[in-house]
Amino acid sequence: MAGLLIAGTTSDAGKSIVTTGLCRAFARRGVRVAPYKAQNMSNNSMVVTGAKGRPAEIGRAQWVQALAAGVPPEPAMNPVLLKPGSDRRSHVVLMGRPAGHVEAGDWEAGRRHLATAAHAAYDDLAARFDMIVAEGAGSPAEINLRAGDYVNMGLARHAGLPAVVVGDIDRGGVFAAMLGTVALLEPADQALVAGFVVNKFRGDLGLLSPGLAMLERATGRRLFGVLPWDPSLWLDSEDALDLDGRRAAGAGARRVAVVRLPRISNFTDLDALGLEPSLDVVFVSSPRDLADADLVVLPGTRATIADLAWLRSRGLDLAVLDHARRGRPVLGICGGCQMLGRVIEDPDGAEGVAGARVEGLGLLDLTTTFRAEKTLRLHGPGYEIHHGRIVGSTVSGAVSGTMVHGRLEDDAYRADYLASTLGVASRASFPAAREARLDLLGDLVDRHLDIDALLELARTGAPAGLPVLPPGGVA
Repeated sequence: MAGLLIAGTTSDAGKSIVTTGLCRAFARRGVRVAPYKAQNMSNNSMVVTGAKGRPAEIGRAQWVQALAAGVPPEPAMNPVLLKPGSDRRSHVVLMGRPAGHVEAGDWEAGRRHLATAAHAAYDDLAARFDMIVAEGAGSPAEINLRAGDYVNMGLARHAGLPAVVVGDIDRGGVFAAMLGTVALLEPADQALVAGFVVNKFRGDLGLLSPGLAMLERATGRRLFGVLPWDPSLWLDSEDALDLDGRRAAGAGARRVAVVRLPRISNFTDLDALGLEPSLDVVFVSSPRDLADADLVVLPGTRATIADLAWLRSRGLDLAVLDHARRGRPVLGICGGCQMLGRVIEDPDGAEGVAGARVEGLGLLDLTTTFRAEKTLRLHGPGYEIHHGRIVGSTVSGAVSGTMVHGRLEDDAYRADYLASTLGVASRASFPAAREARLDLLGDLVDRHLDIDALLELARTGAPAGLPVLPPGGVA
């Protein structure tokens, strides 16, 4: 059994990018490789085929990593998915199916059964694939959480995985972050950290080399490569940290304003619009940002009722209504579609408050009723993930809604929608663009990382005798 843990100095350091790139690079070498992430905390998810052919839900990043590896995505690749509903409570998806909630105050004890299930899923994958590339979560140096960790060094210890730490040099402080990440780990964890990858470097590599040499001397661990910054490279993301960068419009583009809801989910729905050179896709959070929009989009949300209240608290509801009154198009997706209706009811408290009943924006003649049971359904390239059931019409003039995520990824559907609402022609193919990005990422990893050394590391494990850095996890 061979495997690697791709850890990071921080969230969004590049773990997903490196994991995806390695899946593509290893697959090109004929290795049957599977991605894995023990626990994802993300509202970006995807429906896949699970046990006995039933629809199941996993993190979007692991779905893309499976595409990069050339293998069917499955629940074992992301056995635990936490979907934040508030700052202190998350909805749990276990092996692709709803499994209650976990509270922030019950972080360690409330997750023991999740750890057992996650490690069993890893063992199952390891028995069926030549190689597992496991993505960590956040940072392994979150020492306050180490006792209950089963995603980072807890996973590495379970499976004897060597770990590679990824650092984002674009943020600054990458050398201190890498050294500190290792030094804060207890000795048994440090023994599994084999080296580093620097991500998002731009400039002259010669200027970086002295720092890299010092890092290797200070830690006794090697550098496996430096990935360059590439502005054309972005993949389906786990969180909303990178939304502001999703713009690639040409001159004279029509403006698409996507309301950046506090609990926005499945915002990858808008990736296909971001590819169109005739569109300028921006994420906004104030009424004035809608004033000159050609199209307004209300995206999905993990908490429709709470985010509708937020919309009203900022006056964005009035801006959306004004936009619609002027005959300009509005598109609502899943939770956004529910907001456009007349009434939203939550008799069972599926969204947190049993018996809640609120007025929607009234732009569509539909009613939403939330139920505890979750709908998971595939529709070709599209998919449904929701608790709310809608009854009524999803079209009224230039205002429309859909409960299906991913519809805009269908080139024919997107072309028809853009032609009918904005009078612009589609000039992009989303499936081709995604595959081209995966190939580009594979090329970058092949060119800038020592793939042969990483393959050998995965097969033989961390080198013996790696030095323990102070304080070495001493409290």
